Amino acid sequence: MIIVSKAPALVWEAQMTGTGKLGQLKPKDPWPYVNHYSFHILDPDRGHLTIKMSGHPPFGAQVMLNGHEYVACQAQKAGVGFTKQDNCFTTITSAAELAQIADTLSQNETAGRLRQLCERWIYTTCLCFALDPDEQKRSAFSYNYSVFRMEYSRNLLFRSGSQMEQVFQALIDRSRSPLDLDRVKTIFGDRKRPHRSTRKKNPTRRGVVVETPACDVTVFKVHYGKMTLKIYSKGERVLRIEVIVHNTKEYRRGRSLPAFPEIVGRLRGILERFLDAVGCSNACFVSDETLENLPLPAQLGQTKVGGIDLNKPRMRRVAEAVLALSASPVGFTASGLAGQVHSMTGQPESGYGARRAAYDIKKLRAKGMVRRIGKSRRYEPVPEGLRSLTALLVLREKIIRPLLAAGTQPEPQAKPANPVPIDHHYERLRAGMRDLFTELGIAA
Repeated sequence: MIIVSKAPALVWEAQMTGTGKLGQLKPKDPWPYVNHYSFHILDPDRGHLTIKMSGHPPFGAQVMLNGHEYVACQAQKAGVGFTKQDNCFTTITSAAELAQIADTLSQNETAGRLRQLCERWIYTTCLCFALDPDEQKRSAFSYNYSVFRMEYSRNLLFRSGSQMEQVFQALIDRSRSPLDLDRVKTIFGDRKRPHRSTRKKNPTRRGVVVETPACDVTVFKVHYGKMTLKIYSKGERVLRIEVIVHNTKEYRRGRSLPAFPEIVGRLRGILERFLDAVGCSNACFVSDETLENLPLPAQLGQTKVGGIDLNKPRMRRVAEAVLALSASPVGFTASGLAGQVHSMTGQPESGYGARRAAYDIKKLRAKGMVRRIGKSRRYEPVPEGLRSLTALLVLREKIIRPLLAAGTQPEPQAKPANPVPIDHHYERLRAGMRDLFTELGIAA
C-alpha cells in the first residue's frame, strides 16, 4: 500500500549563470511542502514497516520499524504462543522466551541486520519509482542511515484489570508530589476497560487534548527536553513503562546506525532509573540508624561537612528538589538543583545559589544518598537515599504535622465532602492522639 501526503523536505534550487549555464545548487529556505510517499511493507522477518520517501531529489527517506512486530514474527517462528492487541502483547505462554527474543534487538549484530533490511526494500521497492536500477548504478546513489527517534518500553501484565488500576492509581497519588511531574493527565471516557486508544499524535505538546475514548485512560508523563518518560495502561491488563527519545541528535552521543545497540542500552538504563525513582517514592523506608545519624557531621573524602537537619526549611527544600529531579534521565547539576529550589519556593537566586547547592550535595553524598555520575559534575540519588528522603518528608509533612495540628483541636473545622480511606485513617489517629496527648499532659 502506498499513501501520498505533503510534508516539508529538502529541495535544491538550480541557479543559472549569466551565460545561461548551470550554476550553484542551493537548498530552498524554508523547506517547501512536497509530496511524500509512504510505502507500507510486510517483511517476513520484521512484520509491518513503513518507508516514507520525498518525491524530490535527494529523495530523503524515513524508515519506521516496530520492535513489537519483530518480536511477534520471531515468536511465531519459535512456537511461542501469544495474543496481541494492536501494539501490545496481552497474553504470553512463555514470558522468558519472549523476553529472550526481545533482547536480540540490543545485540551488536542488530545494526547490520537493520541495514540489510533497509537496503532490501528501499532501492528496489521505493527509490525505483524515481531512479531505475541503471540510473542508481550510474549515479552511485546510496543512503546512509542514522537513528532519529527511538522508544524503549516494558510491559507489566496483571491478572486482572481492576488490580492494575488500583496499583497504578496508588502509584500516581503517592508519586505526583515528590516527583514534581510536568503532567499527570486523566482523560475520562464513558465505560470501563478494556481499552483501545485513539489518541492523536502528541496533542499534549500543543497544550490541547481533544479525545473521547471508550474508557478511562491515565497517562503518567514526565518531559525532559527531547525525552519523555511515561507510564500508561495499554489494553485490559497491561501497564506499559516507556522512554522516548524524540530526536537523538540532542544528546550528542552518536546517532549513526552502528550506535543502535548502545542507544538501546542507554534507554534501558534510563528506564530502570525512572522505575527506581517511582518505586522509591511509592514504597519509602527509613531505618533507625539513618534517623539517628542524619543530623551528625560526616566526612566526604578529606572534607568534613555538616549533617542533614530536615527541621530547617533550606534542607527540606533541597530534599524535595532532589526527589523532584530523581527521575531525570541525565541526573542533575548544582545549578540545576538550585534552579529547582527556586521554582518550587519562588525565592530569588540570591537566596540560594549554585554554591550553596554544591555544598548541600556534598552533605547528601557524605550520607550516601546521592552519588556522582562517573567523572562528570552531574549527580543522581541512590535508591536507598531516595527511600530515606521520601520517608522522612512523608513522616514530617503527612503524619507528624497533621497529627500535631489535629490533636490540639476537639473536632476538625470542616470534614471532607467525599472522604477517601486516608481521611478515615486521619480521623481515627486524630482521636487517638488527642487522648494520648491528654494522658501525657501536652494537649492544648
